[in-house]
Amino acid sequence: MAEKKEMSPIELKVARQIEYYFGDHNLPRDKFLKEQLQVDDGWVTLETMLKFNRLKSLTTEISVIAEALQKSKTGLLEMSEDKTKIRRSPNKPLPEVNDDYKDALKHKSVYMKGFPLETSLDEIQEWLNGKGPIENIQMRRNLQRQFKGSVFICFDTEESCKQFLERSDIKSFKDNEMLVLSREDYHVKKAEERKLYKAETKAKAKHDKEHQQKQVEDKEMGLLLDEQTGCLLKFSGELEDVSREDFHELFSGHGKIKWVDFTRGAKEGTLLFDGNAKEAFDKAKEANGGELKIKANSVTWQVLEGEEEKEELKKIIEAQQESYNRSKSRVGRGRSGGRGGRGGRRGRGGRDQGRSQYKGRKTKFESDDEDDAPAAPKREREDADGPAAKVPKTENGS
Repeated sequence: MAEKKEMSPIELKVARQIEYYFGDHNLPRDKFLKEQLQVDDGWVTLETMLKFNRLKSLTTEISVIAEALQKSKTGLLEMSEDKTKIRRSPNKPLPEVNDDYKDALKHKSVYMKGFPLETSLDEIQEWLNGKGPIENIQMRRNLQRQFKGSVFICFDTEESCKQFLERSDIKSFKDNEMLVLSREDYHVKKAEERKLYKAETKAKAKHDKEHQQKQVEDKEMGLLLDEQTGCLLKFSGELEDVSREDFHELFSGHGKIKWVDFTRGAKEGTLLFDGNAKEAFDKAKEANGGELKIKANSVTWQVLEGEEEKEELKKIIEAQQESYNRSKSRVGRGRSGGRGGRGGRRGRGGRDQGRSQYKGRKTKFESDDEDDAPAAPKREREDADGPAAKVPKTENGS
């Protein structure tokens, strides 16, 4: 048999294009071509092949197609005696698409990124000429069908793929630095990137939620401060034997105390009234003969105003919220203070029967009883990964 002649550039492109149509990657997905194979025992006329746009853009001459395929050395296709029809060689049947096939495909494929976005498939094929026996080039595109600058290249064997990765002349394309990875390494890299992106997204969402919540709380804090103006009465003196209950008893019938900011043994503290602190003080003072003592102890009283009032009220609100959160945490853990059980540590404001407590995002105080706390909030729902986008089949894998 005479040795096959060298192929011209156009013949090389024509043969490569037609062999792509009949190749392992395209043929199983090409509905039109598979239908044609059923008509004449796998034979397809060259005239039918000219209906493929990319081939027709290369040549419209049947003689050029026939000459190109006769010179091809792949052995993938055979031609009829009258040189009008072609079919895939029975000696090279399509592989069974199973897990072993997919695994083998992964190990003989390469990922490359760095091509200018205007690069054509012909330019990539020309650059790859002589760099290894390539079965398929897939140009990766976005949803708008625009080239993303990256490709998957499938070689004929795993060994060919390894040899390609070891080449030194694939590190740049037209002065562009190229990222070259085995497909397996590419998938590992993408998995790490997705994991990092997910973690960053979750952290950002948490930060944004906390920031938004803080803004709401700051706004509500401002409203509370405005609402409670004139309600704080500060006291100081020798108070070693005084308890919070003593203050409630002292002002009973003169004003309702919502919160007592006082620790037993301290020498000063603050009372938060549900109403005007000065009115409650004046009534209690008048009822006690013009001098308001507590358990025979002399006490200095001061109705707070201005910035001092705001700072003290803010401190009380935060103490109430802390006490509320502690009680909520105990409920969430299933702890109880029943008979024989051990209750949690009391908040600074104390557990005074029937008095008020600040509960989160409310504009009014209701009760400072720590026992009736709400159940723990529901956990945040984990982000779910969406399905991978489908990549439609295109001419020559592009």
